[in-house]
Amino acid sequence: MADSDRVRVTPATVDDVDPVTDLWVALAEGQRAYGSALLAEGNRAAVREWVARSVVTGELLVARDGDDDPIGFVGFTLDRGGYERDRTRGVVSNLFVVPERRDEGIGADLLDGAERALRETGAETVALEALAANDRAREFYAAQGYEPHRVELTKSLAAAGGEGGDDRGGEDGDDDRRG
Repeated sequence: MADSDRVRVTPATVDDVDPVTDLWVALAEGQRAYGSALLAEGNRAAVREWVARSVVTGELLVARDGDDDPIGFVGFTLDRGGYERDRTRGVVSNLFVVPERRDEGIGADLLDGAERALRETGAETVALEALAANDRAREFYAAQGYEPHRVELTKSLAAAGGEGGDDRGGEDGDDDRRG
């Protein structure tokens, strides 16, 4: 394996804010094919803030190639949704690997790193979301031991003669934190 093919998973740094934001925009653009209502460029500023905050809190890991360039990332946090639970839950969000580097185990390494960090901070379970139409993502997560827990149902009001609006009710890009 050439040095340029080696991948390391490390905590994100301040230098990663713009490259990871660019990767998130690519993620959001790709998710449109599976029914996501998130606007890629329209959320750039909000995502850049999330990335910067996650660098400070240590809740973002980056996969780096041999040249130290970011080629993937994963965000994670303890669930702080305000509901009392019988288990401490971690939430994984926004796992992404550039398409040309998929099927190399990078996504699994990122997910493993996020799970390890969550376990170290007290999480007993981990929740994440995948779009229902994204079979590849759902199969990946199933192979990593994830099982369906909740199902989000949506209905387009535009089809019912309304003025349109968001047909992806509740989608916020930060995965399920509601219960």
